Amino acid sequence: MTRTRTRLSGTTAIHRTTTRARTRHRAGAGLLLAGTLLTGCGAQPGEIPLSEIRAEPSTTPPAAEPAVATAAPDVVGAAAATPAVPAAPTAPPARNGLIAARVFLDQDHLTSAIFTVSADGKTRQQLTRPAEETRDDHPSWSPDGTTLAFDRTGGDSPGRIWTAGADGGNVHQLGSLCEADAPDCLNEKETTPAWSPDGKQLAFTRSWGSTDPTTDQIQYSDLYVIAPDGTTAQRLTFLTNDTPYSGVVTDPAWSPDGKQIVFSYRTSATGQPANGRALHIVNADGTGLRRLTPWELRAGERANWSPDGSRIVFTTYPDGADNAPGGGIYTVHPDGTAVEALTPGPSDTTYGIASYSPDGTAIAFSQAPAGGTSELYTMRADGTGAARVTDTPGRGEGRPNWGVAQPAG
Repeated sequence: MTRTRTRLSGTTAIHRTTTRARTRHRAGAGLLLAGTLLTGCGAQPGEIPLSEIRAEPSTTPPAAEPAVATAAPDVVGAAAATPAVPAAPTAPPARNGLIAARVFLDQDHLTSAIFTVSADGKTRQQLTRPAEETRDDHPSWSPDGTTLAFDRTGGDSPGRIWTAGADGGNVHQLGSLCEADAPDCLNEKETTPAWSPDGKQLAFTRSWGSTDPTTDQIQYSDLYVIAPDGTTAQRLTFLTNDTPYSGVVTDPAWSPDGKQIVFSYRTSATGQPANGRALHIVNADGTGLRRLTPWELRAGERANWSPDGSRIVFTTYPDGADNAPGGGIYTVHPDGTAVEALTPGPSDTTYGIASYSPDGTAIAFSQAPAGGTSELYTMRADGTGAARVTDTPGRGEGRPNWGVAQPAG
């Protein structure tokens, strides 16, 4: 499949000459369609059905599925006796900078902006100024701490990726990947951007197609990567290609070495399993797709790698309504072993996503008491020493992403 991308007045028209050959993941074919973004690839039969997401085995026997432990209340995963050896650091620890977060600007939570705050809560700045009933969300720092990527939905934006400087300047939108009114771009959204460690790519979610009138479930949703200038878009996953309306692929996060991406897959009522949540990992070239966490743990939204790559921090969500209390913050090794709780449970607290500090010693996260709105907190990387960062009742602060400090001078 060969295509040429041409940008027209802020949009991208995709002209293509097609020689399509279906490839199967079991035969070792990668999922990446290099150099393409597809006006309508989601409407074609998929290269990999949901049942084959573990189809490419590693060269070593797979780790056992994490099991609920009974020896210690804070450990819910097996393999505590055989922890993975942390990777040796390749550079001095980075200096901790500002925490970026999404903050609601109204009591009804219809409008949100991107703010930054220092870890002690003393320095705070609003970076984006969306129109009413428009939500700026999912901030992600560039590896050098100079730029934030985020998504904007609502109002005049159906869901697009934007970037802004660390001081709030130079705000601009990446051009849409779809040609206007193209049939395969119905309800198309591009959201949840995440910078690669080398700063050369953004991973993001692309959703498109019709919506189920009874559940509001989108038809297709998968993971893509793109250059920060909006060119060379590539598709990485095909989880919903053969099974439309089966779920949403979202919230990618890169490993520190740039070789893997962890992301959330939330299945619909018709998915496998129905109404499930789990984290998955895929190689940066689209191969090696596998599930990281057990479905029963209900891990979701954006996870985050420790700076040395030895652990991934994530949040769990109980079955039922969104924002219900009862979940928690956990860590897991990238091979799926040693799932460990950092927050006490059971709890009537609602936890949001968590982010490691650049030096790996602390974690930023959000939490809300039962019936209350969320605030930002920090804790040590082992889950101790929780400290409140923000105090803005009624606002709702969440989705923290901890950036590196800017060089002095």
